[in-house]
Amino acid sequence: MNSEKDILKWFDNELSEAELKDLKQSDDFKALEKIGYYASQLEAPKLDAQKALEAFKAKHTKKAGKVIHFNYKSIMKVAAVIAILLTSSYFLFFNTQQTFKTELAETRLLSLPDNSEVILNAESVLSFNKKTWQNKRDLDLDGEAFFKVSKGQTFSVNTTAGIVKVLGTQFNVKERDNYFEVHCYEGLVSVTYNNETVKLSKGNIFRVINGTIEHFKDVSSLKPSWMQSESSFNRVPLAQVIDELERQYDINIQIDGIDTNQLYTGTFTHDNKATALESVTIPLKLSYKLDGKNVIFYQYNGK
Repeated sequence: MNSEKDILKWFDNELSEAELKDLKQSDDFKALEKIGYYASQLEAPKLDAQKALEAFKAKHTKKAGKVIHFNYKSIMKVAAVIAILLTSSYFLFFNTQQTFKTELAETRLLSLPDNSEVILNAESVLSFNKKTWQNKRDLDLDGEAFFKVSKGQTFSVNTTAGIVKVLGTQFNVKERDNYFEVHCYEGLVSVTYNNETVKLSKGNIFRVINGTIEHFKDVSSLKPSWMQSESSFNRVPLAQVIDELERQYDINIQIDGIDTNQLYTGTFTHDNKATALESVTIPLKLSYKLDGKNVIFYQYNGK
């Protein structure tokens, strides 16, 4: 049986190689490993191991003056359970980050604490702090989402490309690799990109593709096409269109001798894979081969 001193030194990483080797051969070590594992996985408040052990001993030795001998193996098992309960309680009461995620070919409707609504497009992640929400309506977005914001304090959507701020409006934010787009559908939206801020009124779009900024209008659309099970593009590089096809259909598209920088304008449906592939390839005079989840785009040769 290892001594209390050895166990406490193990907690503090102060054992010599010889002492550690001896401890690993004891029956106590499996229990100690469990405590170490759970402590390393969760960031709970630190405990004073020495004080905790002394308090435990003091409480259980005051029985009519009797001397009690401790079974450290049992103590370690109890300590492992306590560690799990403490760390679980910590995350239950102090971890206030709320995160929502969609997978490939999935959309999700969310209701925020202020009754604002968010619809997440496929393969997107949205998160915010529940504890500070009433005073600071801040969210982090990786992917694409449509927002219908209730009036109130400033509502901010943070992405790696830029920041979008509103008071109460409807807008869509799309942030993918080398692509950032904000479309205002109602009210006024403030967009900050590379420390420059622009304001978008209804029907205005701010877009950045491969570092190139574009401004244009679309006053006819009432909501994003992807909310109607379609993906629409206006002079967008084929590479971005391919990414969206893969995202909506969970397929892998390979390229055979095709310039993925060529621009595509059009729409593909989310409901029929063959129709979607034809909607993209035919206008660009391309063809494709389909084998399960694998697709090859190649130049159409008229045969």
